[in-house]
Amino acid sequence: MSMIRSFLVGLLSCCAFSMVQAQDSTKVAAPATAVTDTTRPAAESADALLSSLTDSIAAPPLLPDHMLLTQRVFWGKKGLVRLVGASPPTVEGREKELKVRRTMLSLHQIGGFVTLAGFIAQGIIGSQLYNAKGNDYSRIKELHEGMATAINIAYGTTALLALTAPPPAVGQRRGLSTIKLHKYLAIVHLAGMVATNILAHQIEKDFTLKPYHRAAAYTTFGAFAASIIVLKF
Repeated sequence: MSMIRSFLVGLLSCCAFSMVQAQDSTKVAAPATAVTDTTRPAAESADALLSSLTDSIAAPPLLPDHMLLTQRVFWGKKGLVRLVGASPPTVEGREKELKVRRTMLSLHQIGGFVTLAGFIAQGIIGSQLYNAKGNDYSRIKELHEGMATAINIAYGTTALLALTAPPPAVGQRRGLSTIKLHKYLAIVHLAGMVATNILAHQIEKDFTLKPYHRAAAYTTFGAFAASIIVLKF
């Protein structure tokens, strides 16, 4: 029994000694964490380098380089809207401006359809005026002039909504597009609109200008209708 007891005591002593060694080995492992901590300054320096590189990159421009003159007057860096402080050139300000632009261009489209309807009605009235005589001529001529005034107001309002809208976002697609084709046609029907009005006043002095007035009116109508069609199709 004494031998068995001595054997058990020795076995327990060996187990206790091995457990102490195991506990001590975990304590010795602590310096390993200290070694991994030495990587923190390197990581922090990398983050600082990345941050400095990010800060050194110039912020993208908020306004496009090319704007219409009317847009530059109102929405340029030194435009009237900037001078009165109504819309500062910030990211938040530009987001609001783009919403205003979307609204104005929607009204521009509505005005375009109203003007187009006026052109069609004026074409019908004009064809009747060419063949009218006597009292009918005076009545139709008065109606023709009234319709011309309404068309000029609708056309001018529609044009101003597009010309004075805030500039588009930076990075628009280059090359020929439906928007650019719409603008090119706008130049044509704007010139035709001016010529039609000038010739309308000159007809009172020289009736031989009627064919030119009519040709200018049809050209204006054709370019205006085409400018709407290219946006829809």
